[in-house]
Amino acid sequence: MTCVKNLFFLTFIIVSISSAAGQDRFTNCAAAYLDSKLVVNDYSPEGYCELSKSASGELTVQTMSDLVPIGKINFKLAIRDGNSKTLMSYSNKTYQEVDIKPLLAKCKPGDAIVLLTLDDRYALPHNEILVK
Repeated sequence: MTCVKNLFFLTFIIVSISSAAGQDRFTNCAAAYLDSKLVVNDYSPEGYCELSKSASGELTVQTMSDLVPIGKINFKLAIRDGNSKTLMSYSNKTYQEVDIKPLLAKCKPGDAIVLLTLDDRYALPHNEILVK
Protein backbone atom coordinates (compact mmCIF):
# COMPACT_ATOMS: atom_id res chain seq x y z
CA MET A 1 0.00 0.00 0.00
CA THR A 2 2.86 2.40 0.79
CA CYS A 3 4.29 1.78 -2.68
CA VAL A 4 0.95 2.74 -4.28
CA LYS A 5 0.76 5.91 -2.16
CA ASN A 6 4.32 6.87 -3.13
CA LEU A 7 3.57 6.22 -6.80
CA PHE A 8 0.40 8.32 -6.59
CA PHE A 9 2.30 11.14 -4.83
CA LEU A 10 5.10 11.06 -7.42
CA THR A 11 2.57 11.17 -10.27
CA PHE A 12 0.81 14.11 -8.60
CA ILE A 13 4.11 16.02 -8.27
CA ILE A 14 5.06 15.39 -11.93
CA VAL A 15 1.64 16.53 -13.18
CA SER A 16 1.75 19.63 -10.96
CA ILE A 17 5.18 20.64 -12.22
CA SER A 18 4.15 20.05 -15.84
CA SER A 19 1.01 22.17 -15.40
CA ALA A 20 2.92 24.99 -13.75
CA ALA A 21 5.54 25.01 -16.51
CA GLY A 22 2.86 25.23 -19.19
CA GLN A 23 1.37 28.39 -17.69
CA ASP A 24 4.22 30.53 -19.02
CA ARG A 25 3.33 29.85 -22.66
CA PHE A 26 2.44 32.76 -24.94
CA THR A 27 2.65 35.44 -22.25
CA ASN A 28 4.41 38.11 -24.37
CA CYS A 29 2.78 39.77 -27.37
CA ALA A 30 4.63 39.86 -30.67
CA ALA A 31 3.82 41.08 -34.15
CA ALA A 32 5.28 41.25 -37.65
CA TYR A 33 6.86 44.52 -38.72
CA LEU A 34 8.05 45.70 -42.12
CA ASP A 35 10.88 48.03 -41.22
CA SER A 36 9.30 49.62 -38.14
CA LYS A 37 5.68 49.58 -39.42
CA LEU A 38 3.20 47.09 -38.00
CA VAL A 39 2.05 44.69 -40.75
CA VAL A 40 -1.34 43.83 -39.22
CA ASN A 41 -4.02 46.42 -39.96
CA ASP A 42 -5.55 46.14 -36.46
CA TYR A 43 -4.00 44.27 -33.53
CA SER A 44 -7.27 42.61 -32.52
CA PRO A 45 -9.04 39.32 -33.30
CA GLU A 46 -10.47 40.99 -36.43
CA GLY A 47 -7.05 42.13 -37.67
CA TYR A 48 -5.37 40.74 -40.78
CA CYS A 49 -2.00 41.05 -42.47
CA GLU A 50 -1.38 41.64 -46.14
CA LEU A 51 1.44 42.94 -48.30
CA SER A 52 1.71 43.94 -51.92
CA LYS A 53 4.05 41.92 -54.16
CA SER A 54 5.96 45.18 -54.61
CA ALA A 55 6.59 45.72 -50.88
CA SER A 56 10.15 46.29 -49.75
CA GLY A 57 11.97 46.44 -46.46
CA GLU A 58 13.10 44.21 -43.61
CA LEU A 59 10.53 41.82 -42.17
CA THR A 60 10.92 41.19 -38.43
CA VAL A 61 8.93 39.65 -35.61
CA GLN A 62 9.20 41.75 -32.48
CA THR A 63 7.86 42.00 -29.00
CA MET A 64 6.04 45.24 -28.47
CA SER A 65 4.82 47.78 -25.99
CA ASP A 66 1.83 49.92 -26.98
CA LEU A 67 2.25 48.50 -30.54
CA VAL A 68 5.81 49.89 -30.72
CA PRO A 69 8.49 47.27 -31.54
CA ILE A 70 10.91 46.74 -28.67
CA GLY A 71 12.85 43.56 -29.42
CA LYS A 72 13.43 41.16 -32.30
CA ILE A 73 12.75 37.46 -31.76
CA ASN A 74 13.79 34.41 -33.77
CA PHE A 75 11.39 33.04 -36.37
CA LYS A 76 11.22 30.72 -39.35
CA LEU A 77 9.34 31.19 -42.60
CA ALA A 78 6.99 29.14 -44.70
CA ILE A 79 4.81 29.88 -47.71
CA ARG A 80 1.20 28.66 -47.91
CA ASP A 81 0.13 28.12 -51.51
CA GLY A 82 -3.06 30.05 -52.21
CA ASN A 83 -4.60 27.31 -54.37
CA SER A 84 -3.72 24.03 -52.68
CA LYS A 85 -3.15 25.46 -49.15
CA THR A 86 0.09 23.44 -49.06
CA LEU A 87 2.58 24.76 -46.53
CA MET A 88 6.20 24.78 -47.72
CA SER A 89 9.23 25.73 -45.67
CA TYR A 90 10.98 28.76 -47.17
CA SER A 91 14.36 27.79 -45.75
CA ASN A 92 15.96 25.95 -42.85
CA LYS A 93 17.38 29.22 -41.55
CA THR A 94 16.32 30.99 -38.40
CA TYR A 95 15.80 34.72 -38.86
CA GLN A 96 15.54 37.84 -36.78
CA GLU A 97 15.09 39.90 -39.94
CA VAL A 98 14.74 39.07 -43.61
CA ASP A 99 14.63 41.16 -46.77
CA ILE A 100 11.05 40.86 -48.00
CA LYS A 101 11.89 41.17 -51.75
CA PRO A 102 13.41 37.65 -52.27
CA LEU A 103 10.64 36.15 -50.14
CA LEU A 104 7.91 37.86 -52.17
CA ALA A 105 9.63 36.73 -55.37
CA LYS A 106 8.77 33.14 -54.35
CA CYS A 107 5.11 34.05 -53.81
CA LYS A 108 2.20 34.69 -56.13
CA PRO A 109 -0.90 36.75 -55.29
CA GLY A 110 -3.13 34.69 -53.01
CA ASP A 111 -0.22 32.94 -51.27
CA ALA A 112 0.53 33.64 -47.62
CA ILE A 113 3.82 34.12 -45.80
CA VAL A 114 3.66 32.16 -42.54
CA LEU A 115 5.77 33.24 -39.56
CA LEU A 116 6.73 30.53 -37.08
CA THR A 117 8.02 31.54 -33.65
CA LEU A 118 10.60 29.31 -31.97
CA ASP A 119 9.90 30.22 -28.37
CA ASP A 120 6.53 29.52 -26.76
CA ARG A 121 6.81 32.61 -24.55
CA TYR A 122 5.73 34.74 -27.54
CA ALA A 123 2.17 34.90 -28.86
CA LEU A 124 1.98 35.79 -32.55
CA PRO A 125 -1.75 35.77 -33.33
CA HIS A 126 -1.34 37.39 -36.78
CA ASN A 127 1.18 34.92 -38.16
CA GLU A 128 0.00 34.77 -41.79
CA ILE A 129 0.58 37.60 -44.26
CA LEU A 130 -1.53 37.47 -47.40
CA VAL A 131 0.32 38.41 -50.60
CA LYS A 132 -1.80 40.73 -52.81
